[in-house]
Amino acid sequence: MTRHTGDFVAGVASPPPPSLPQRLRSSAAKAAPRLREASRISVRDLLLWTRRGGPLRALFVISVGTISLLALTGLLSFIIFLFVATLNAVIVSLLMSLAAAGGFLAVFFACLTAIYIGAVSFAICIISTATISAIIAIIIATGWIGFFWIIWLAVKKSLDLTKRSVRMTSSAISAYSAARQTNQDRRVESKE
Repeated sequence: MTRHTGDFVAGVASPPPPSLPQRLRSSAAKAAPRLREASRISVRDLLLWTRRGGPLRALFVISVGTISLLALTGLLSFIIFLFVATLNAVIVSLLMSLAAAGGFLAVFFACLTAIYIGAVSFAICIISTATISAIIAIIIATGWIGFFWIIWLAVKKSLDLTKRSVRMTSSAISAYSAARQTNQDRRVESKE
């Protein structure tokens, strides 16, 4: 994947006479088909790495993926609201400049702009709070799942160790009892 990136940069920075936009377009046309292959290879390598690591690594990959997805969703929502707010501010400014002759319309549009900016600010705060809360909740839930999984493994291992200890103890007691019985039988036979 690094080689493909280097090819793209070399194609853009090459000194032939075509202009920069033409070089960007031709370099992107050459590198675009390789992007799909590079993505597939990266996904396959991540999947193999996850499968080799067991359940903890899978939990880690799922947690990181979920947190990244939530963060990107929050960022996308913020960018959309910012774009809409900017577009609306431009439109309102245009209307305000057209209505500058009438003082009442200017005050009306100023109030309208203030209300809209307040609404956009409120929406941004709500989206940011929801995104951060979801990320924190996922991190906490992942931690508790990992904690209970580790406790389950510890209990399972200790039960296996206890079973082995009981087996060894019972076999030692059986061997001792058999040896003691044999010794008592010999003593009885030697007295006769």
